[in-house]
Amino acid sequence: MSDQFLFATEVFINGLMAGVLYALVALGFVLIYKASGIFNYAQGVMALFAAMTLVGIMEGQVPFSHIINAMFGTDIHHFGWHVPALLAILLTVGVMVIFAWLVQRVVMRHLVGQEPIILFMATIGLAYFLEGFSDLMWGSEIKTLDIGLPQGGSFWIEDMTAGLGTDNFYGFFIDNLDIVATGIAVLLVMALVAFSQYTKQGRAMRAVADDHQAALSVGISLNFIWVMVWSVAGFVALVAGIVWGTKSGVQFSLSLIALKALPVLMLGGFTSIPGAIVGGLIIGVGEKLFEFAIGPMVGGATENWFAYVLALLFLVFRPQGLFGDKIIERV
Repeated sequence: MSDQFLFATEVFINGLMAGVLYALVALGFVLIYKASGIFNYAQGVMALFAAMTLVGIMEGQVPFSHIINAMFGTDIHHFGWHVPALLAILLTVGVMVIFAWLVQRVVMRHLVGQEPIILFMATIGLAYFLEGFSDLMWGSEIKTLDIGLPQGGSFWIEDMTAGLGTDNFYGFFIDNLDIVATGIAVLLVMALVAFSQYTKQGRAMRAVADDHQAALSVGISLNFIWVMVWSVAGFVALVAGIVWGTKSGVQFSLSLIALKALPVLMLGGFTSIPGAIVGGLIIGVGEKLFEFAIGPMVGGATENWFAYVLALLFLVFRPQGLFGDKIIERV
């Protein structure tokens, strides 16, 4: 095989892995949209908050230590113990469930029956509040997240593929973390699809998305559905925060991954869980191959805009996305 073909294959495989990471973030958006019919602008910040909370619990950090020290003149930052990763994850899930309950109690229950734009603006306010709250609670410095996930190149894959090309080709470089993230995403999607399609709560969630008032009229509790959906979305945000935080560190730029999820949703459809995965894979592979083939001709940096141009084309020719529901209104 030619080295050029092998390099392109390596880029393709790494694009698939990157697409899975995008899809993990997009899943949270899909869940909220299916339950309320709005785009949850706060999903990226939820991933940041979940990752920061996990790090803080693991390291035994005192929440709001900066405020406490400023008010009482103390110098306390840690409790003096470290929490095992699994227990810390379970405690973080509990925090995200409490957060979901507060969102429903303080925000969503007052907006039943409102226009989608009002709900969307509420999530923007929630995003900025949560970002500032995370800063006050855990501090703004960059944190390292390590729960034991494998990282670095897969030597097994490199050794296995090293003999495919010439002496200039040393084998496919694939990050172990990306391989693990792919497995997690597959299991997560299977579980979410099964939940959405085959459970009573999943069907109730779709009914709430179609019409709040109609769902109330047949005895569906909006309060319960919203707490459940925001809890599940919080768990998805935690998974995404763990993967992205392990990969690039827990910092406030982590919340900007929400912007990369937008093209994924436009391609896959805002109402489709499998569409989030397919859209993520298309974006991941497309931007990597485009950078590999076209980037050198135009000076590079095509990954910054390729996804949005592709999403624009989909908006023009298929606005509902590949798997989204086509809505027809008769007047």
